[in-house]
Amino acid sequence: MKGFRRITVVGVGLIGGSLGLALKRKLPDTRVSGVDSQEGVDAGLAAGALDAGFPRDRLQEAVSESDLVFLCAPIDAILRLLPSVAEALPAGGLVTDAGSTKRRIVETADRVFPSDRHFIGGHPMAGSEGRGIRWADALLFENAAWVLTPSRPLPQNRIQPLGDLIERLGAKVLFLSPVLHDRVAAAVSHLPQLLAVTLMNWVSDHQEESPHFLKLAAGGFRDMTRIASSPYETWNPILSTNREEILSALDAFTGRLSDTRALLEQDRLRKAFDSAAEKRLSIPRDTRGFLRAHHDLRVRVEDRPGVIASIASALAERGINIKDIEILKVREGDAGTLRLSFETPDARAEAAETLKGIGFTSEPLSGM
Repeated sequence: MKGFRRITVVGVGLIGGSLGLALKRKLPDTRVSGVDSQEGVDAGLAAGALDAGFPRDRLQEAVSESDLVFLCAPIDAILRLLPSVAEALPAGGLVTDAGSTKRRIVETADRVFPSDRHFIGGHPMAGSEGRGIRWADALLFENAAWVLTPSRPLPQNRIQPLGDLIERLGAKVLFLSPVLHDRVAAAVSHLPQLLAVTLMNWVSDHQEESPHFLKLAAGGFRDMTRIASSPYETWNPILSTNREEILSALDAFTGRLSDTRALLEQDRLRKAFDSAAEKRLSIPRDTRGFLRAHHDLRVRVEDRPGVIASIASALAERGINIKDIEILKVREGDAGTLRLSFETPDARAEAAETLKGIGFTSEPLSGM
């Protein structure tokens, strides 16, 4: 792509490895270098994500040969690396990052980058249940939001090519200020993580009273605490670099929880339930990060081996593409519900008819 012929990815893990794979898939003539441990570099080269690899002690050499640098390391490592990267970057070069908090990173970059070298904060809203290069996927960024957080004026001939490159990878660019990004992230990501951890530990503490607390934990509890298993090593730098916004969100939420308690005492929760249901349905659920709306079908299935394969095979034989799939609920040994998404209403209708022909009951799904 014009302007970025030499790209360096610092940190060849899930995000950095996926970025390398996506770049080589969409822009095969671009030279992609990687900086990581020798093991990480070797894995990136073997996976085809890199054209060249540099061990960490040769970071500045790799950066000095780059038009664009992606910092895909953990947040604390990004903060530590910024001065060295700024020093080695050629004049006119651009650096962005993939950290999930932005204010501290952007403030540090603004201090250490000279005026002829450029930085713009970034956060690709994509991930996986796995970690490391072995989980890397060239399609990881397809239809995902990619937030950019400029803090000082940048040349248009740097911003536009970066936005174009990100969109070539399949992502949708969204511009936010660093402060607004972190405030939103605190509310919709960091606060839910702490709530899940707290709820999980609070209910687990009741196990001494009776083992049935967790034995009877059903879908609602499991859904709310799914992210409680996230590793502290991943979350510690996120929490420490966005502590102020998270504390503010916690204080505000604690007040709202007290209001809910008062409404419960007064038997006046109907309005809160109705409001929550209405606002929940206002979330653009039919996109789930996709650029175009999808059309959902709810399918009831038995809990038996091969049931999903039989559905996928039947639809594939008719040339019907499943754009997204989710297990909404399942009872072990009994039955469950799948959500299948299709690109058009006609595809959804044809899928329903096909599934009916092989014994599956389905219905259109408009919201939850």
